[in-house]
Amino acid sequence: MEVEEAAEVVQGSKNCTGRPVNVNLELTVDEVVEDYVGSFGVSQFIHVFLVSLAWIFDSQSTLVTIFTDAQPKAWRCKIPNNDGACSGNGVGPVCGLRPGTWEWVGGNASSVIAEWGLICDRKLLAATPASLFFIGSLLGSAVYGRLADGWLGRKRTVLISSLLASATAFLTSLSPNIWVYAFLRFANGFARSGIGISCIVLTTECVGRKWRGQVGQYGFFFFTAGFLSLPVIAYPTRTHWRNMYKIIATFPLFYSIFLLPFVSESPRWLLVRGRNKEALNVLKNFARLNGKTLPSNLCLLNPSPPKGNASAASAVATNTSNKSESVWRARWAVRRIIHIMLAGFGVGFVYYGIQLNVENLNFNLYFTVGLNALMEIPAVFLGSVLLGFTNRRLLFSLSAFLAGLSCLLCIIFSHRNQAGGHGKLKSAGNWAQLMIQGIGFMAASTAYDVLYIYCAELFPTNVRNFAVSLLRQALMLGAAVAPLLVALGRVSPALSFLVFGVLAILSGTMSLWLPETRHAPLYDTMKQQEQEEKLGNKSGDSGLELGK
Repeated sequence: MEVEEAAEVVQGSKNCTGRPVNVNLELTVDEVVEDYVGSFGVSQFIHVFLVSLAWIFDSQSTLVTIFTDAQPKAWRCKIPNNDGACSGNGVGPVCGLRPGTWEWVGGNASSVIAEWGLICDRKLLAATPASLFFIGSLLGSAVYGRLADGWLGRKRTVLISSLLASATAFLTSLSPNIWVYAFLRFANGFARSGIGISCIVLTTECVGRKWRGQVGQYGFFFFTAGFLSLPVIAYPTRTHWRNMYKIIATFPLFYSIFLLPFVSESPRWLLVRGRNKEALNVLKNFARLNGKTLPSNLCLLNPSPPKGNASAASAVATNTSNKSESVWRARWAVRRIIHIMLAGFGVGFVYYGIQLNVENLNFNLYFTVGLNALMEIPAVFLGSVLLGFTNRRLLFSLSAFLAGLSCLLCIIFSHRNQAGGHGKLKSAGNWAQLMIQGIGFMAASTAYDVLYIYCAELFPTNVRNFAVSLLRQALMLGAAVAPLLVALGRVSPALSFLVFGVLAILSGTMSLWLPETRHAPLYDTMKQQEQEEKLGNKSGDSGLELGK
């Protein structure tokens, strides 16, 4: 500590362990991380890596229905005869054929649609499980967000969510009918929703401010890895969709037992909850693995009370007040969360809708899913790089606008494909549509990832998980509506691309009313953030504008 900094320490009668000393050094978590632990060292790298692994099975649970709920592409006559009971080329509609005269090429166990006959007049039922999954995620985000900010914490939220996700995925493989299957998909969506909202916060709260955007993006690399693993898992199990659920159920169970115990709880959350000693121990462990040590007289500064000595009763009262703060009690926070949720609804609709809509493209399903997953890699990489020197608001808006424009361009090729064509001309149109759709998905993926980081930086520690959970709810609400549009897209692909494009552009527009958070500190309480941002606005040192 420099002489100038040492002159600013707070006088006290006891240190953090209760032993008498002459001087205490009181610093915020941000100051400890930046000055003593290291902004992003070996310890934070290991921590971020272990936490981010949970995104793999979160991705698998979310996108598994691309394969399990897909309509088989080909059928064949089972009992061909001369009275027209079964005729056709094996790829056309089967609604006019007599039951029992035909069968799916891959067998009835190849997908949910094949096993329970979700075609023709029952085709909308095929979209029900996916929609209920996202509705379950929406409701689960509200519950987990409160629990993670309250008594449960970030780490235990990930643990409970992972175990429940494993159990519900395995039970889904035992579904006897479409209604039980739909309910278990709802339960699985509810169970896994705590993973994403807690992982994004748990990684960003342990690093320095300049690394927050990057480590938040790293988690999405693992989400992409889970996406890429799906075709690898789906192809060997293509004739038995139930086996796919059994396989993906093993990953969260393994993670919870063997890897999660090595993850540390967020020191910021521990401090806000009044568990100062535990928060300091976490920071000491981070510093030790980074080859550094913390000062022996270091105490973590409570972010809300004024500097100086306060009575024990006052400290307890303040801590209780911190825990009860709500985003709904401040007008600036309400405005922010409304704009974030409106943007999230459109992004969730487009991001998940494009992925689920791949079955409506004239390409092999495994190839198309693999291509979309590969497009997420440059999206996450570019997002990580650009977040280092680009404003969050600008990056999100441009990504959303590009996604919308790409979807609108796909309308042209949808009309051409419907109008017909032959040979090279039609093939070229299909490839052009696939490439444009891939670019649109990459842009939507970037917007999706950046929006999480942006939301985490807009709100203080004691309501951050709740704010991210509200964003998650908006994303899942958009995702819940998307399967219905995908089902309509089988009749009119142009309509689905039009809606995707318009909503993406509107989502990008929503961010224009939000403040910029690049290089801004992470605050710990609502009161502290409001006061500090107002001071920053008056002095002109901050890029944040409350409510704008």
